[in-house]
Amino acid sequence: MISCVRFRFALVMHIALMAGVAALWANAVSALDTAGFVAFRQAVAEAASTDADIAAFYRETGYQPVWTAGDEAARDRRAALIQALEGAEHHGLAPARYRVDALMQQMRDARSVRDLGLVEVALSTAFLTYARDVQTGMLVPSRVDSGIVREVPYRDRREHLQRLAASAAPQAYLRALPPDTREYRALQKEKLRLERLLGQGGWGPAVPGVPGEGAKPGSDGPQVVALRNRLIAMGYLPRTLSASYDAAMQAAIRDFQDAHGLTPDGVAGKGTMSEINRPIEARLKSVIVAMERERWTNMERGSRHILVNQTDFTARIVDDGRVTFETRSVIGKNTSDRRSPEFSDRMEHMIINPSWYVPRSIITKEYLPKLRANPNALAHMEITDRRGRRVNRASANFAQYSAGSFPFAMRQPPGSRNALGKVKFMFPNKYNIYLHDTPQKHLFDREVRAFSHGCIRLSDPFDFAYALLARQSDDPKGDFQRILRTGRETKVTLKEPVPIHLIYRTAVSGERGRMEYRRDVYGRDARIWKALNDAGVALRSVQG
Repeated sequence: MISCVRFRFALVMHIALMAGVAALWANAVSALDTAGFVAFRQAVAEAASTDADIAAFYRETGYQPVWTAGDEAARDRRAALIQALEGAEHHGLAPARYRVDALMQQMRDARSVRDLGLVEVALSTAFLTYARDVQTGMLVPSRVDSGIVREVPYRDRREHLQRLAASAAPQAYLRALPPDTREYRALQKEKLRLERLLGQGGWGPAVPGVPGEGAKPGSDGPQVVALRNRLIAMGYLPRTLSASYDAAMQAAIRDFQDAHGLTPDGVAGKGTMSEINRPIEARLKSVIVAMERERWTNMERGSRHILVNQTDFTARIVDDGRVTFETRSVIGKNTSDRRSPEFSDRMEHMIINPSWYVPRSIITKEYLPKLRANPNALAHMEITDRRGRRVNRASANFAQYSAGSFPFAMRQPPGSRNALGKVKFMFPNKYNIYLHDTPQKHLFDREVRAFSHGCIRLSDPFDFAYALLARQSDDPKGDFQRILRTGRETKVTLKEPVPIHLIYRTAVSGERGRMEYRRDVYGRDARIWKALNDAGVALRSVQG
């Protein structure tokens, strides 16, 4: 348990200690004459030999000290760095990673010019580690989960050192490193709120009941009382003495369901009870993971961009920070070969009346066995050779081919049965992922919508197209429908490509400012939390 008062006291003591350390260094600093500087330079070069960026920085600056000079600017940098490292937990990072105590001891023990050079590099190393962690994340996404193929916008490490050295306000520079987004600030606020609640005992006991059973309007008894108390503790129900599942509780359940991606029917069934009984520690983990994910996307998103949150099963168009269009979506099935990946790209065009060029993996895994059994199977598909000529099924011997030797391609022409529906939205990428229509409209009525081969299916693709075309057409609906009626496959280029971000957030701020939570559909957040925890990130409770 961490006390905010104790943290502030420790910070003041550290800053006071550094003032004392600076006095101890006075003699060493004064020794930076020609002979002394050679020793300092040799120590820096030796300590930085395993870090190419730090070594290059000091070579470029003539080995001038950034941290260990005796002037006020260097003292301010040291104080700002120690303060930032001590406060790493506010960002869901691991303070032990930066070896603050060892740094402080190394500064206490500094007595020679050589010691000063070693301290110089140690502080630069800690600074660069922290700067990257808080700005673009502690973890490498693809090493945690192969489905997170995001390119993290890492900053130049030497540039960090250059800018800090040139800054007249090092505290401000360090404070500006984390993502400057409304979402990150909301996550920080929620993290502190949950830590304080955890320090007060959390949300109390879970709601008892026979597994698989829940509560519904009109019921009463101990389970309903426990449910009432839980909802009050979580902030969804005002304080009340009612012991029945009345209208107020039904409204609170709907509110909870809406904030957790559940069907808002007001009935506390199995799924709802499972989410209500999820412990506060689980929500805190989701928030910390979301902060790491927000750091991975610490880049310009685009004044207009498309946001697909896989756990929320939605696709949105965002203009200047405001959602201007939203539709339900279907994501990849939760199997190793179908999960939708996470990455960012730019949507360049749409294809109206698309053909479906069947991916090789689907041909060999799903369609080849059917063709072996019956050459006339999948009659709605065209089979073509390497030169694009249609294959005569009557003369083809599909049974002779294996998955590795099958030489043909398959295409489904435009039409009402086409797997892509009437329109697909393209952002060419090596993962062959795009957004598209679908004839399987019934899937959008499901609460959990993970059914596709990996692409994102849209519930309202026509309206999505109109919203995109409105930037370049006076009659976007009319233009779209005229092309649609031709039945011909037609490419429509977006005059201004739109950034698209496929993300995966189980904790996300809602429109009313309250944090909302979603289920970890693919188990990715669980893997991220384990990696963070292995790296030293821990849950904490806060008092004060």
